Amino acid sequence: MTSLLLLFLLCAALGMAMVISSAALSPAVASELPVKRGIASWYGPAFQGRRTANGERFDMNKLTAAHRSLAFGTRVKVTNPDNGRSVTVRINDRGPYAGRRTIDLSREAARRIGLTGKGVGRVLLEIR
Repeated sequence: MTSLLLLFLLCAALGMAMVISSAALSPAVASELPVKRGIASWYGPAFQGRRTANGERFDMNKLTAAHRSLAFGTRVKVTNPDNGRSVTVRINDRGPYAGRRTIDLSREAARRIGLTGKGVGRVLLEIR
């Protein structure tokens, strides 16, 4: 195992937060990171064109997402375990701030994994 992965696992075991830019990881290391279970929701029309936390304009038709702590630009594979559909999103905003949700997806990302109807659902997250 690489030293970066060992550091990540140590921080996880100690309950410490660690933000890793996906650009700093080789594909082999990224594929060794643990899969996280969470709750996803989505946001769209009410936020269309507004500035995101990283300064770009929100586009509900792009494959982006909001996360509380992952670095901007991090790519995350989001899988809906109920239907097996996946999408890779780029983190460009902060949130979600409602309940115990883990990630807020753009409308298009949610549509691709079948979450727009329910509005919220269980997901698996993998840093890419």
